[in-house]
Amino acid sequence: MNKDELKNKIRCGETSQVQFKQQFSTQKEIAAEMVAFANSEGGELLFGVKDKTGEILGLDYDAIQQISRELGNTANEQVRPTIYIQTDVVDVDGKMILVATVQRGRNKPYKDLAGHIWVKQGADKRRVTENSELLSLFQDSGEYHADEASVKDSSVRDIDTLALDRFFQNVYGKPMTEFDVPQDQLLHNLHITDSEGRLTTAGLLFFGQRPQQFKPMFVIKAVWFYGNSIAGTEYRDSRDIEGTIPEMFEQAMMWLKSCLRRTQNGQSFNSIGQLEIPETVLEELLQNALVHIDLLKTAAIRLMVFDDRVEIVNPGCVMGGHTIDEVKVGNSYARNPLMANFCSKTMPYRGLGSGIPRVLAEDSHVEFIDSKEGNQFTVRINRPLTASEAGSNADLAVSKGEKAVSKQGVAVSKEQMILAFCVEPKSLSEICKHLGLKDRYKVKKKYIDPLLNKTLRMTEPESPNSPTQKYVTI
Repeated sequence: MNKDELKNKIRCGETSQVQFKQQFSTQKEIAAEMVAFANSEGGELLFGVKDKTGEILGLDYDAIQQISRELGNTANEQVRPTIYIQTDVVDVDGKMILVATVQRGRNKPYKDLAGHIWVKQGADKRRVTENSELLSLFQDSGEYHADEASVKDSSVRDIDTLALDRFFQNVYGKPMTEFDVPQDQLLHNLHITDSEGRLTTAGLLFFGQRPQQFKPMFVIKAVWFYGNSIAGTEYRDSRDIEGTIPEMFEQAMMWLKSCLRRTQNGQSFNSIGQLEIPETVLEELLQNALVHIDLLKTAAIRLMVFDDRVEIVNPGCVMGGHTIDEVKVGNSYARNPLMANFCSKTMPYRGLGSGIPRVLAEDSHVEFIDSKEGNQFTVRINRPLTASEAGSNADLAVSKGEKAVSKQGVAVSKEQMILAFCVEPKSLSEICKHLGLKDRYKVKKKYIDPLLNKTLRMTEPESPNSPTQKYVTI
């Protein structure tokens, strides 16, 4: 890191990945900061910078040597499992700043010697106390897979025997009854049931009679909107798609095909035409959403068709520290390996991280958005918008007498503009700029506050006035 890069970081203030320290305080306190970084996305401790104000004070040679030793001892002795830090000294206009970098951990959860598990929340940190959040840390490190968890109060009586028979016939070429293994042992060997005869989550979602009886949020909420705004109140069709994963996949594909246009593309007059978005693209992205959903998050998959795009919003961001660029070239991390295994044997799913590269090979008009703050993964597939549709949508909007106009020419209110803009977390300043308004207090009181906990939520609900507070559409 050079001088200018460091000065820019300091100028931006403390964030979830940058922390100021005037001096080394105590090993206990610094260990908590290291743990929080390692359990989150990593970060940097800047020694020689005044807390809160960001004033560059600098360190002398002796202080740098002492802090470096203390950092090494803290990482080795005060954090479990042990983490490795990197230190660097940067000269900022004659003032020496010690930069200690903590990488995003791969062996989560990390804890201090007291057993406290810390994570970052904005520029601050907080202790993890909820079991679900602890499981999420284990899941992120690959130590826990939610699809292998047992489903409370379930049993083999909840299995769809016809679906199970089809599975055995297609995969093994013979019915389950022809195996020289007791049925309960066979189901346990395949991880369809656990040792006590309860269904695993993967077993339920692939072979259960009524999966939503046990997992009511495991649905696809499909909406076909008028226009291009998620905040629109008019829609052409809306439904909840339920069933097993193979059933949901088939129903969602049929629904998408009914929403999308077919074009002739040089085919004969009697041909049904080609789907405007390649079918392979839709298959791969739908399967990806169903297989890689974060089962620890109580949220549905959202499938939305607009006039200019299709969006698939999946609970759970990219895991294992991977980036969108890595996913695009086929590097993957299986959040639900058991579900991926069943999917490869019952659906067109191929696994091996090849789905996204195939999508990109088929259609270049696809955008991937990985939201760490919202813990969701969004895929946007652009579709052509005909002139007649654009005109009819504009006419519909004008007839409703709305107060504002979006970029697509569809009239919407200020509240609708906020909800559409905050699909990804946005700060109050960003919202004001988007609305073209300067009075932050008025925007918050008049437009944002009435939406909170209904259609909008804060990213830091425990600290409503936090300088890093953002808002995201529910």
